[in-house]
Amino acid sequence: MILIGQYDSPFVRRVGIAMRFYDMPFEHYPWSTFGDGEKLGAYNPLRRVPTLVLDDGEVLIESAAILDFLDEQAGADRAMLAPFGPARRHALKTIALAMGLGDKAVSLLYEKILRKDRSELWIERCRTQVGAALDALEADRAARSTPWWYGDRIGHADIAVACVLRFLREAHPDAFRAEHWPRLAALAAECEGLAVFQEIAQPLIPPKG
Repeated sequence: MILIGQYDSPFVRRVGIAMRFYDMPFEHYPWSTFGDGEKLGAYNPLRRVPTLVLDDGEVLIESAAILDFLDEQAGADRAMLAPFGPARRHALKTIALAMGLGDKAVSLLYEKILRKDRSELWIERCRTQVGAALDALEADRAARSTPWWYGDRIGHADIAVACVLRFLREAHPDAFRAEHWPRLAALAAECEGLAVFQEIAQPLIPPKG
């Protein structure tokens, strides 16, 4: 399989980390949506990442759809997301909050770098959404006593939150304060201390305006 996209994207990174946890070999094409748009467009007309090319040539797009396929290949016993019921719904909500937070962090970055006439209204709206998502995730994590978000082993929710927090800290250093969201900070530190997180990582390379 071929995973396309740079690891400074939390969306690409969470797929790469999951593939390592699942012991699924893959090639990595670190293509940028800006600098490598033409090459990326040959696989994904949206020119977005992550894009996963399967061994038979089928192309999967969007991190949630890719991880759904990977979970299926890993099997129910190894999958890092419950197959059905409340446990699945709750984890998907946590992941949705994390990925939505990531979307807003990316939007803020693009607003700062790519737009000459910045919309202060849009910036303030994004910052409000980022803060509210962090508050919700912090409260949910604080209400749990398990080593990982949904049990005794790491899951997609943990990976998603940790990947997004790294991006947020690098893209917007003033947007995350560890003392304000200590449980999230602790989770991120635990994840980033793992070998797979250190392997599947890349410092943020902002697009050039």
